[in-house]
Amino acid sequence: MLPHPDDAWRQTHLGRLLGHAMRRFDERVLHLMAHNVDVPLALSNLAARAQVGAAHVHITRHLAMGGSRLTDLAARAGMTKQAMGDLVTQCEAWGLVVREPDPLDARARQVRFTEAGLAWVDAFRKAVRQAEDEFRAEVGTEIATVVALGLEAYAGPAAGE
Repeated sequence: MLPHPDDAWRQTHLGRLLGHAMRRFDERVLHLMAHNVDVPLALSNLAARAQVGAAHVHITRHLAMGGSRLTDLAARAGMTKQAMGDLVTQCEAWGLVVREPDPLDARARQVRFTEAGLAWVDAFRKAVRQAEDEFRAEVGTEIATVVALGLEAYAGPAAGE
């Protein structure tokens, strides 16, 4: 059976383009972090060897600066508690985060950034800014602004959380 003549849509629809753009952006951010002298050496080595991936960035994006309970962290990242627990365990082994008793509930624990984790977050902030600047330079400021506004509107209120 011959493919439908209008088969290109499967490779060029908006969802696929957004997915490619997101992967490219995240790869660039991780590359910049791997080469940032302010990132603790062990963490930059992990990033350089592609051991830190998009899943680990969920913790960087969603862990509150004052700490979060695992269930809250998982909910913000759109992950199961078990999957987030596995990521936290790995990030804890790398020295990015620690689990501490929750001051408001003796039965619960809080996940918090370590000093190295805070340096990682700062490097992430700088890398995101640089990747955004590179995007603007590549597509132009006007297009970048329209893309950002369109994505904010499309993502809805959850985008600003």
